[in-house]
Amino acid sequence: MDYLISEGYPSAAQKFALEANIQPKVDVESIEGRVEIRNAIYGGDIQTAVEKINELNPQVLDQDSALHFSLLRLQLVELIRTCTATPNADINPALTFATTHLAPRAPTNPEFLEDLERTMALLIFPPDNLAPPLAALLDPNLRKDVAKRVNEALLQSQTERTKAKLYDLVKLRAWAEQKAREAKKDLPERIDLGLDPSRNGDDKSQESGIHSNGEGEAMVA
Repeated sequence: MDYLISEGYPSAAQKFALEANIQPKVDVESIEGRVEIRNAIYGGDIQTAVEKINELNPQVLDQDSALHFSLLRLQLVELIRTCTATPNADINPALTFATTHLAPRAPTNPEFLEDLERTMALLIFPPDNLAPPLAALLDPNLRKDVAKRVNEALLQSQTERTKAKLYDLVKLRAWAEQKAREAKKDLPERIDLGLDPSRNGDDKSQESGIHSNGEGEAMVA
């Protein structure tokens, strides 16, 4: 249930609650707002994401300068991506944005300054021949990382749990199994959690994913 709420699946959360005969407090409007923000970031529309964040809770970015800077830097990356998509494109929008929104914040933190300098280097080098640190800025994973941080900040601001209890339970189960094996308890070679009906207990990749890090990532694709 917590996983469905924190990751933004209001319909599934309501259905689960109905089938399990429980009555959790599900703020559908808040969940949908976080989903819209996540989708905007995934789509590179950072301005819309910032506006929606401020609609949900204007204090989130005011209280987290690092997150705010990350969003602004991502917005600069998207502007540079647009500017460099075609030869001889106008780079003034990116320069103006950097000067107005990022340059005043950069001196307040050495990491901010370093991030800004690295991002501005995207305007110098051709996009098809970037060093790995620069290429990473144009990778879609950067959007996902920022979206995850935004979601966690919004959940924290709403006094929700920032991590689903499902993850904690799986980690606890893995720890308990490890301790039992260390104590030479009589346990099967593999113990299927049975949380994914599409997979059987012989799925070695699923079990190895659980035993290797205790996160249960394989369960929640």
